[in-house]
Amino acid sequence: MGKGAEGNEDVKMNDNKKNNFPLRVWEVTMASTVVLGFLVGLMVVYLTMPASDYSFLKLPRTLEDLQILRDHLEDYTSDYTAQVLLGYCMVYIFMQTFMIPGTVFMSLLAGALFGVFKGVALVVFNATAGASSCYFLSKLIGRPLVFSLWPDKLSFFQAQVASRRDKLLNYMLFLRLTPTLPNTFINVASPIVDVPYHIFFLATVIGLIPAAYVTVRAGLALGELQSLGDLYDFNSVATLFLIGVISITPTLISKNKS
Repeated sequence: MGKGAEGNEDVKMNDNKKNNFPLRVWEVTMASTVVLGFLVGLMVVYLTMPASDYSFLKLPRTLEDLQILRDHLEDYTSDYTAQVLLGYCMVYIFMQTFMIPGTVFMSLLAGALFGVFKGVALVVFNATAGASSCYFLSKLIGRPLVFSLWPDKLSFFQAQVASRRDKLLNYMLFLRLTPTLPNTFINVASPIVDVPYHIFFLATVIGLIPAAYVTVRAGLALGELQSLGDLYDFNSVATLFLIGVISITPTLISKNKS
């Protein structure tokens, strides 16, 4: 009995050590290396662009910032398509990887610069790549961050994932299609609660398409948007919820049968 109790205490102490914050030295080094890789890539893009005033290049925080950025980048997109695409992709993936708010502006920009079909493909690719990068980075060093920031939400997510193992893809699709849990939290918490990567990947690719289409399409009429609230009218939100309910229906049916 004594040895068993001591073993349990050791497990608890080890779990507490794993969940302590801040990160250890190697974890900070890993994250810093990823940041440095993105910065080097952006520097390469910058050095291959023609000499000009690039003071307009900044992460948009308002629709006005986005319109200014769009107006300037339109002049470069046709002549320097590869550089603009590479720079766009690296910024989007970087923001997704490190949970930086504002990717909705990047999705609008894709529609304004590249049109609906190319824009949706670009947004889904970058969102999936960034979410995957966040997933694997979190798998390596994210545990203390998740336990520190979202302990209650993590417990809820873990319980839901454990109870829906047989239809986990449907549940993850439901989460991607509806605002039940923030996408940022899903990206960083999924490896912590043992969501397999192939399930995470498929749910991300498929589940992000409807919202990406709505946002990218709105980017075509960027000048008409008064606020981000104009992106999702009642019909758009209702459609996303309907798709989400359909995606989780097999899970609900199987639970009722069991």
